[in-house]
Amino acid sequence: MRKHWLLALVLAAMVYAVTPAIAQDNGGNEQQTPPAGAREHGRGHMDPARRTEMLTRQLKLNQDQQGKVLDILKTAQSQAESLRSDSSVAPQDRRAKMMEIHKTSNDQIRELLNPDQQKKFDAMQARRQEWMEHRGEGQPPDSSERH
Repeated sequence: MRKHWLLALVLAAMVYAVTPAIAQDNGGNEQQTPPAGAREHGRGHMDPARRTEMLTRQLKLNQDQQGKVLDILKTAQSQAESLRSDSSVAPQDRRAKMMEIHKTSNDQIRELLNPDQQKKFDAMQARRQEWMEHRGEGQPPDSSERH
């Protein structure tokens, strides 16, 4: 039993040690793409292209909508990055402005959608809001309904 545990520990250490070397080995010639659903920017902000893909799948966006959604999300990302790099803004103000950027972009996206898509989008936003409110409690928002 101890040998199996020790072997597992050694293998885990080897994987941990080798992974950075493999990641750097692509020589910068290829852009690494995170797995589907992965978050970027270190704070849970999804890349505009990935979010557009996700919304396209969930809302069945047409080509015109996809292009407009991508533009909206790129603009929001640019505004958020500028805000993050502005050290003159107080943390409370930064958070409020960041929320305003997200609200504006979500409102702009919603305006592009047909009524059925708007219903789905509203439901997605409601679930996200509910999750945000309950994430500090250590359980999914609807866990009480599962019992």
